[in-house]
This record gives sequence, C-alpha cells and structure tokens, in this order.
Amino acid sequence: MRGTGGNRGTGGNEIARLRQSAGHTQQSFVLTFRQEASRLGVDASLSVRQLRRWECQSPPPLPHPSQQVVLEALFGIPLSDMGFDVPEHRVPVSAPIGDTEGVGRRTFVADAAALAATAVVSGGSGPRIGAGDLVRLRRRLDSLYRTDHSKGSVPAMAEACRIEHEVTRALGAASYTARVGRQLQTILAELHGHRAWYGYDGGRLAEGRAACMEALAAAQLVDDPLLQVSVLETLTLLAVRSDRAWEAASAVENAYRLARQAGAGHTVHLIIALRDANVATHVGDLTAARRALSRAVSRQGRVDADVEVPGWARFVGPFEVDYATADMYVRAGQPRRAVPFLRAAVSGIGGDLLRNSASYRVRLAGVLLEAGEAEEACAEMTTALDACGGISSPRLLSKVEGFRHAVARIDSAAARECGDRIRETVRGGIV
Repeated sequence: MRGTGGNRGTGGNEIARLRQSAGHTQQSFVLTFRQEASRLGVDASLSVRQLRRWECQSPPPLPHPSQQVVLEALFGIPLSDMGFDVPEHRVPVSAPIGDTEGVGRRTFVADAAALAATAVVSGGSGPRIGAGDLVRLRRRLDSLYRTDHSKGSVPAMAEACRIEHEVTRALGAASYTARVGRQLQTILAELHGHRAWYGYDGGRLAEGRAACMEALAAAQLVDDPLLQVSVLETLTLLAVRSDRAWEAASAVENAYRLARQAGAGHTVHLIIALRDANVATHVGDLTAARRALSRAVSRQGRVDADVEVPGWARFVGPFEVDYATADMYVRAGQPRRAVPFLRAAVSGIGGDLLRNSASYRVRLAGVLLEAGEAEEACAEMTTALDACGGISSPRLLSKVEGFRHAVARIDSAAARECGDRIRETVRGGIV
C-alpha cells in the first residue's frame, strides 16, 4: 500500500503531537474527526483503536483517501507532514486554490512551512491561551457559586464582570486552539447565566432577562444542551417574577425537551420539575403543581444513580422540594400546612448555602406570621438575622423588609422588639 517513491513520514508520534497541541484527547479527536467529515460531506470514519495504531506504530498505517481529506482539513498540513509514508500520487501539489491550471482541490494544504506551525485557531495575535489558563478561569468561575452562597449576589456579580472582561478580551485578542476557544465560549455562556441569576436576586429583572438571552445564544453556539437547560431554569424564575407565566411555561417545556435529548440524569430533571411546580403555583394551578412536585419527589429518590451531574445542578436537594411544597400550600391559603415543610427545608439545607439558609428562615418567619404564630415568627426572624451577617443580597433584604412591614401591624412586645432589630440590622448594612 505504501509507495516506495512517495514522501516518507517520521512515525506515529507526530500525529499524537499534533492532536495534543490542538488540545484533544483521543476520544475528543475522534468526535471532532467525525464532525469534520460530516461538514465536508466525506464518507470517512475513525475509531479510537485506529487512532491509537496511527500514534503507536512506526511507520503508522496509511489512512484511507477519505480519511486523508479530513485529516488535512483538520490540521491544515499534508498527510506526509503528519508522520505517514504517503504514495506520490496522494501528495498534493503546492499551488493557489484558485489556480487556473486546475491543480487540485486540496493544494492549499501543501505549504507546510506556512501551515505546520500550529493547528491553532487564533482569535488574534496576542498571548497564547492554553489548558493551564482554562483551569485558572474555571476555578474562578466555580468560586462564583461559593461567593454567591456565602456573601450574596452583589460581590459575586462584581467578580463575574471581571472574569467576563478577561474572557471576552482573550477571545478577541489571544491565540488558542479550536478546543480552547470552545471552552472559552462555554465559560462566557456560563458567566452570562450567572449574571442572569444575579439580576433575579437583585430585582433587576430586565437585566437578568437580557443576560439570559445572551447565555442562551452562547450556549447554542457551543452546542451545549445542558447549559441551555441551566439558563432556561433561571429564565423561568425571572419570568415568574415578571408575571410572564407564558414565557415561564415555555422555558420549562424547552428545558424538558433539551434534557431528554441530552439524556440528562435525575438531578437535572429534578430541577426542571421544581421550576414546573413554581410556574403552576404562580398561576394557581395547584393540581399541576402537585403533579410536578410528585415528579420532583420521584427524581429526588433516584439522584444517587446519576453518574455525572453538571456543576450548576449540584446544589439541589430534598430541601428545595420541601420549600416548593410549602409554596404550594401558601398559595392555596393554608400556611399552617406549609410550616412543617419549611421547617424541614431549613433543617435540611446545607451549611455552605448561607444565603439560601437565611432566606429560608425569613420565609419560615413570614409564614409563621401568616399562620398566627407571631412570637414564634419573631424568634425565627431573630435567628435569621443572626445568620445574615456579611451577606449582600437584595432579594433577601426585600424579604426581611416585607416581614418588618407585616410585623409592624401586630401590637405586642415581641413584635416591636423584632421590628427594632430588623431596622438596626438593615441600617447597619448587614443585609
């Protein structure tokens, strides 16, 4: 199969080097190869086993002509420069692609001196962005969850904007491989999703919705359906707060569809079911709310079977199911039935979720007040205020202020003392 008069390669290690410099594992390269073949309209396939033979044998087995087309398109260099012994008749001739002499469709790949430098897609002529930079950015991105949960959305938003500026600048001015570029775009999509949540928490609903649209577009561009689900989950909350029930319902339906197509696990489906319950509770369809909560309970019971859970979905748990159930009972005008579910939610929420823990306690205090348990409500609010220290969350502050207005209508020493404590806390900027 190998012609004696052809161009002689340097062995299988060269294609391994090219693959690694492009930022691919063997598995991801095989997937990219198949995608490129589809784009080119070429009937070519590749398995991990065959790729390993190319990389480990010296000289490596010669790829089929259709595989050659895809490899040369992916790396931008002739097959002979990838370490293969190529017969003369399969070595492309160096000439411009628009040459009037008709020297062949793939002649542009033969100028190895110009194209072999890298298998890189450059966003610009600036510094090179590599795997180490991605690890650093991903670490900062993941820390946003901790900042939001422990200190609130205000400081988290400030850090998100700093990271977003850095990522956007890198995409426009740095050089990177296609794989790294896709990861940068994915990080940018996640940052838009974070900003959407911060808009929700801060009561800036229009800003949050605009960030959702940016996040959805970015997630679609990188073809990440589960990332789209995470954005739709936030869009549901924003739409409910904006009294756009039709939009919230559509977001839930699309989230279900994407999750099914992606083969998402029980944890992701649990979150969607909870948003489904939020929408149904908001519009007063308590039958639909119970149905969605039943689905949530079923999914919650099977989350341990999930092999992999997206980072954005790792903070859900039974406490959210209890909280959503309590919401349903409050909407039904039955605050007393909501109280045990809220107590369970407060008891079950993790210690790391400080902002949500404080928010749950404030909600419990408000429902206790609705149920006629003023003294117990004030005691719960005092505990909540003790937990609010250092948390900057406009949504949490709004809940605390709402309780203060409600408790002001009650003529008792405990109510007056609680109102005074809230005023001192808010005035001191603790919340």
